[in-house]
Amino acid sequence: MNYYSLHHKSPKTTFKNAVVQGLAKDRGIYFPDNITPLSKDFIENIENYSNHEIAFEVIKQFVGDEIPTETLKEIIEATVSFDFPLVNTDDHIASLELFHGPTMAFKDVGAKFMAKCLEYFNKDNNDEVTVLVATSGDTGGAVANGFLGAKGVNVVILYPSGKVSDIQEKQLTTLGQNITALEVEGVFDDCQEMVKTAFLDEEIARTLTSANSINVARWLPQMFYFFFAYKQLKSKNKELVFSVPSGNFGNICAGIMAQKLGLPVKHFIAATNVNDTVPNYLVNGTYNPKPSKATISNAMDVGNPSNFIRIQELYNNDFETLKKHFSSFSFTDDATRKKMKDIYARSGYVADPHGAVGYLGLEKYGLQENEFGVFLETAHPVKFLDVVEETLPVKVEIPAQIQKVINNKKVAIKAKSYEDLKAFLMK
Repeated sequence: MNYYSLHHKSPKTTFKNAVVQGLAKDRGIYFPDNITPLSKDFIENIENYSNHEIAFEVIKQFVGDEIPTETLKEIIEATVSFDFPLVNTDDHIASLELFHGPTMAFKDVGAKFMAKCLEYFNKDNNDEVTVLVATSGDTGGAVANGFLGAKGVNVVILYPSGKVSDIQEKQLTTLGQNITALEVEGVFDDCQEMVKTAFLDEEIARTLTSANSINVARWLPQMFYFFFAYKQLKSKNKELVFSVPSGNFGNICAGIMAQKLGLPVKHFIAATNVNDTVPNYLVNGTYNPKPSKATISNAMDVGNPSNFIRIQELYNNDFETLKKHFSSFSFTDDATRKKMKDIYARSGYVADPHGAVGYLGLEKYGLQENEFGVFLETAHPVKFLDVVEETLPVKVEIPAQIQKVINNKKVAIKAKSYEDLKAFLMK
């Protein structure tokens, strides 16, 4: 499988190089040269396959022969090591819980898959590689956990000071070993811009790779969730509508990839908070990125989502086709809190702010009688403990995964500018 830059000014490259480089030299993100639909027999009989078997069938064409079959199966086994349950909140709506992994966030799958791939590609290389990643919340913790102790890999995580939850901060600043956190004065977009600038800096770029969803090995495994959900819902014989809480738009882009592989999905909804670059684009046809605003659903505080260009590519850059199959709606913090209360009052289900935004997306879309809606619960409510307990009459139990880090001492290096990042990387 070859990959090309969406800026179309760099040569095509292999899966290995796309993973190791992260970003193309022309600063474009990589996209697969071909997408071959899976067999109809596989889709029609998906309930007869294990999650490991499904994940292997889904990802193998994108890896090609660059990782041996048995090694790839071992990577998948290490990656898909927990459950992805659907929990009904209404007769026609369910939550797809993606938070049962080690850091209790959906990014555990992509982070672990990428870490294992990079470890395999680096196994005979004595030179160390630095994984550079920007986070608006959950990415940092998932990447830190996924790469912890990986041979020949150092991880540097940039996060916006004061704009991630306390538990998220603990997950990315307390592990030590090969993990370093840089606390940046600014917002997530500033962190992301610093990462992208580093990849263009010839003095340091050759030793860097990215673990954001711009990296194909972080992005593509997210397709698994949608196949796992379909496997559980197939017997309902309903048309599926997925509402995905969206920040950098990697997760929903992976869902559309799953659809391109043949997964029967009727419609996708990108549900956002007040960072409404994409919802506005769908209204007026003008893509106008802007500085992000802080919200209670901080993992979606992104003003210029990197993966939206991939979504446009999947729809052949045809605006009308995109609007037919894809919707995006924006919601305020007040609406989010109100919906958290409503979901709990009617079903007893505790949704985190991101899940509540996903639910709002389904309501705004307006499900028909023959449709079944799935909103993605991307993180455990404990990750947003203050917001959840201030909003709902509940006391959230602290899971074992969080208890391991909650009392650890934060260790982070302050950074004000790209120059600070570069100085650290050149030590």
